Amino acid sequence: MRVIVAGGDGFCGWPTALHLSRRGYHVVLVDNLYRRKIDQELGVPSLTPILSIEERLKAWEELTGKVIPFYNMDLSTDYDEFVELIKREKPDAIVDFAKIRSAPYSMKTSKHKIETVRNNLGSAQVILAAIVDSGMDIHLVHLGTMGVYGYACPAGVIPEGYLDIFVKSPTDELLPWKILYPASPGSVYHLTKCQEALMFQFYNKCHKIRITDLHQGIVWGTNTAETTMDERLINRFDYDGDYGTVLNRFLVQAALDIDLTVYGTGGQKRAFIHVQDTARCIEIALQDPPKSPEEGVKIFNQVTEAYEVAELAELISRFTGASIAYLSNPRVEAAQNDLVVINQQFLDRGLKPITLEEGLMEEVLSVVKKYKERVVTSAIPPSTKWRKELPEPVKLTEKKAEIVDKDLHLTELKHNHETLISNKHAVC
Repeated sequence: MRVIVAGGDGFCGWPTALHLSRRGYHVVLVDNLYRRKIDQELGVPSLTPILSIEERLKAWEELTGKVIPFYNMDLSTDYDEFVELIKREKPDAIVDFAKIRSAPYSMKTSKHKIETVRNNLGSAQVILAAIVDSGMDIHLVHLGTMGVYGYACPAGVIPEGYLDIFVKSPTDELLPWKILYPASPGSVYHLTKCQEALMFQFYNKCHKIRITDLHQGIVWGTNTAETTMDERLINRFDYDGDYGTVLNRFLVQAALDIDLTVYGTGGQKRAFIHVQDTARCIEIALQDPPKSPEEGVKIFNQVTEAYEVAELAELISRFTGASIAYLSNPRVEAAQNDLVVINQQFLDRGLKPITLEEGLMEEVLSVVKKYKERVVTSAIPPSTKWRKELPEPVKLTEKKAEIVDKDLHLTELKHNHETLISNKHAVC
């Protein structure tokens, strides 16, 4: 199978490109290297020393004999070039990772909001229009996010993309109907994902494009079977307040003997997936595309387990001995939520999930310890606030989160951390 991986230099795109190449796919990598420019903007490079894309691909060829062509292309603007690339490479599928992916980064300033919308929606539009103009039957696999759903379960569970409902007719007859699960974005980044979902519905209906949209949870870990083959292939590792996912941030703090910082009460529940499973899920989606456009946009929930943030902190604390501290929450979100997610489609197709076990945490922790001299400690605390009137983060006492916001007239929130630690994982 011939596959173009857009955004193939990134945290998820790079290991996925190698995974597919090693398994016999003809992979073409497209990226404008924008994530590396964000490193320079924020002054926080990857914890792991990643080489240039040219050096990475040369190392892959030396180790495997497999060539991955690379095109430095901005998919939000370089429309003609991308159409020509499609016609030349004749891909069976395009995997779209080409997004600015951070919720905090998208909320830093108005300019960051505008740039996130421009890049994310522009690249989606270019890819979809290029598929149409190519005249080819190309399967689009898009890496989305669980954030399109928000973090509440008014229907009891979050289904895989669609909700079966009944609509009352003028004669009071209840008519069955299927709709996209109502969107509830919590950041401009998540907002772009919700808008992309509507774009997919339109292009599937109007232009008959076969599309799979993968609503992925928070990715943890850093390396895969391919990126551990050689130091030159190592994957990037983000830990800062803008791009660092919560588990990786906790492990960096533990390695540096810094308190694990939980925002707010820690009662926010999140879905997780290991980076190796990300690559596996992409391959499963590629192998099982919609048989025809009439099937509609196929939507998978790409998650394997769920934890409350405080529960996750307690797990890391027991594993490493690190202390836990609570900070006022820079985000606008509920203090606590339940999250019950259906992920049956990937399980039915043979995914055997990697779960958060001590062996794998030790693997990630060893990476952190090896490169801990590269940590910019000042970049770990959150620097982005969803609303400017929110107070500066204040360190709170362990076992109790006290959040004061005078402008919003919130009363004192008291939270016993022990009560959050339960065994009910929310993935069905």
